[in-house]
Amino acid sequence: MLRTCVIGVLLAAGALLIWGCSRTPAFIAQYEPWRAEEERACLASGYVQRTPYLMARASLGGPSVCGALQPFEMTAAAGGRVSLKPAAMLRCPMIPAVEWWIEQVVEPAAARHFGVPIAEVKVAASYGCRPMNNQWGARLSEHGHANALDVSGFVLADGRRVDVKSGWWGDPRERAFLRAVHRGACGAFTTVLGPDYDRLHRDHFHLDLARRKNGRVCK
Repeated sequence: MLRTCVIGVLLAAGALLIWGCSRTPAFIAQYEPWRAEEERACLASGYVQRTPYLMARASLGGPSVCGALQPFEMTAAAGGRVSLKPAAMLRCPMIPAVEWWIEQVVEPAAARHFGVPIAEVKVAASYGCRPMNNQWGARLSEHGHANALDVSGFVLADGRRVDVKSGWWGDPRERAFLRAVHRGACGAFTTVLGPDYDRLHRDHFHLDLARRKNGRVCK
């Protein structure tokens, strides 16, 4: 049986669309030229280079305006010292932001609060063509542009796990570490949401590079 995915087209000759499939909640998506411009500038800068931990993948096309011109699969940061598991699918501008956060915030925080290096970042989500918070009829999530990363926890070099869900209100060292990496993320990303934001973020940090009229959101 054929599936009908395009539900409707509204405003500005297709600039704003309502899109949905039988397996995915409908979302509102808008064409935003700045996204491609920003991504092309990042790619042209040469700052993001392919490494054993950063591999270019095929373009993430559609449906609707989902995807990226040249996505990357990121399996580790900080020269391979810190793994991302599972691998994150991200657009070019997200790569330096993630690298900076891990090198300048997460690694020092692990050393300060636990006395051992960080070994792994647990990735809850990266690219996914879906509405915000998977809510039917919401705007397309930044995940739909490969412009967001959800982190559910961390693994230390000695094997200890620090999960956002249990650690945010748990052991004092875990609480201090998680608040430090959450606060520090606000220097790299334009949106940082954690357990204090709402019940949908009680088990992870949401990090993205959305353009916002009111500046950064750090909650």
